[in-house]
Amino acid sequence: MKYLIVFFVLAWLLLSCTSNTIYEKPKDLIPKDTMILLLKDLYVATSAKAIKNINQQKKISYISLVYDTYNIDSLRFRKSSLYYTSEIDEYEPMLNQVMNLLEKEKAILSRIKKTKDSVINESVKKKKEALKEKSKRENFEKIKFSKNSLKKRRVKKKST
Repeated sequence: MKYLIVFFVLAWLLLSCTSNTIYEKPKDLIPKDTMILLLKDLYVATSAKAIKNINQQKKISYISLVYDTYNIDSLRFRKSSLYYTSEIDEYEPMLNQVMNLLEKEKAILSRIKKTKDSVINESVKKKKEALKEKSKRENFEKIKFSKNSLKKRRVKKKST
């Protein structure tokens, strides 16, 4: 009798463990293409928290700006995100596309930064060269002035 009860309890536990992780499609589901762009922007916004902005401020949340850009609220995003994460066959390719978009954006920004840095370096080089040229002229003028003053002193000594 004891084994029969244990058997029924184990059978009941095994049969009751069904997968209920697939959620119903929400009425206001964010379309896949929009969700991909939204996820990309949200990744950027969350990573921007650790970086200082123009006003040298950190820990500013830009997530609400992303929601405003896509005209959605956080509840709609959560419902859509929950649905897509429950459908892993749909969600995984979406995340791969997000990663591809982020890599492309990173490459573009690194090219822009490299160009900007080269322009700045070129400008700094020109300023350094101009300063060197100016200091050479000033040194030449000082040497010229000191030679002239020495000549005048010699002339004064000879005349006295």
